[in-house]
Amino acid sequence: MSSVAQPVAPADKAAPSYDRSIVEGPLLPAVWRIAWPTMLQNVIGGLQGVIDHAMVGHYVGYTGNAAIGVSLQLFIVVVVFISSLFTGMSVLVARFAGAGDRQKVNRTVYQAFLTAVVLAVGVLAPAGYFLAPTLLDVVNAAPEVQAEALPYLRIMFGFSFGMLIFFMLGGALRSAGDARTPLRIGAVVTALNITLNVVFIRGLGPIPAFGTTGAAIGTVIATGSVAIYALFALSRGTWVVRFPKGGPWAPDWDIIRALFRFGLPAGIQGIAMNVGGVFMLAFIGSLALSAQAQAAYAVAYTELFSLVTWTSIGLMGAVATVAGQNLGAGFPDRANAAAHLAARIAFAGAACIGLLYLFIPRVLLGVFGMDDPVVVELGVQLLRFLSVSGVFIATALTYTGALQGTGDTRSPLYISIISQVVLPLGICFTIQAFATLQPEHIWSAILVGHIARSLLSQWRFRQGQWRDIAVDIGDARAS
Repeated sequence: MSSVAQPVAPADKAAPSYDRSIVEGPLLPAVWRIAWPTMLQNVIGGLQGVIDHAMVGHYVGYTGNAAIGVSLQLFIVVVVFISSLFTGMSVLVARFAGAGDRQKVNRTVYQAFLTAVVLAVGVLAPAGYFLAPTLLDVVNAAPEVQAEALPYLRIMFGFSFGMLIFFMLGGALRSAGDARTPLRIGAVVTALNITLNVVFIRGLGPIPAFGTTGAAIGTVIATGSVAIYALFALSRGTWVVRFPKGGPWAPDWDIIRALFRFGLPAGIQGIAMNVGGVFMLAFIGSLALSAQAQAAYAVAYTELFSLVTWTSIGLMGAVATVAGQNLGAGFPDRANAAAHLAARIAFAGAACIGLLYLFIPRVLLGVFGMDDPVVVELGVQLLRFLSVSGVFIATALTYTGALQGTGDTRSPLYISIISQVVLPLGICFTIQAFATLQPEHIWSAILVGHIARSLLSQWRFRQGQWRDIAVDIGDARAS
């Protein structure tokens, strides 16, 4: 276990102090103080996807909905590897903030930024642009869906830098105990994105209607603009995290190795889960009514199920921060209690949302302009499964956050491979080999995977091996 007392560098007088109530005060307020801004940010940010799908559904049709759903699934598979280093950054920042070591917090944030720039510009943009057509073939996207998805996907890959900086900033601030600044920034991004989407999707004045492509244009302009502002703010040092004053500015390989030591398993986990999602899309694409099923999946699972994941991911981030900081401060029992508290909150919230899926599914689908009878029936059917699935994935995410926040990023990787890849894909493959695969078979496979992930995550956390994980990056070296 890392020691509590560590020599700390003199604090920047302009920088806000860390919130010590996270490691010293009552746990419920500490968890809730980090969770509610993150939940609200996820809800506000999720409106972007809802509005994208709703506008595209009305102006383009369900092929546009399917195009966005397929494109985002593919985009996340690729971008999650690069953004995985932000998980490593969050582990380090939470530990060092809990120990009160401002110098190590700021060095970690800068090195995460530096690494993200190189990977985003040098790897993600060119590789994503040229591989986009091949990726769309992998998921068996219908020709009309591919036509809508290709330009959307290429724009998202080519201009992903702003989104990565936005993710990095939110993770750094929350891990240091400030969840309200990411909320304010997220609200600005969403408001700007909504405005730009109205302009570019439907057209306005001399600007033509870009349809599905317009949703990508709005997203990259909004995130890119806010990312530029964030870089200036990190340099000025008015937030609880900042770039180190006076350097060093060169790559610090001790920190970069630590970022990938803790972040790479989370990145592989994200890739495994999303590759599983891509193959699930391929199974959906093999159905007799593939385009309709893909549209139902895109709206019901990608968008409406986000009502569960928005809140659960907020709690996941909160418990990661509280557990990580308390472990850094030498209070492992508080870290343990925080995880169980967050899981109970997540379970209750998901159960309430599940009632909406059961009682007003057609109303929810109608928000996205879905009026095709086949698409609506498939969407209603999927929402019934998700009403049960939500409580399991909600608790799984909170325990995943607790494990990752304390530095155990490998266990969630193994659990995800078993529960999100092997089980659901194995079920679909077996049924397809011996019978005719139907939509309800795929929805059942998703449910089984979520149940398994919840049970395995709880079991692993309760073993308590995370208590002995050490975290350090050594002293600063001059540039």
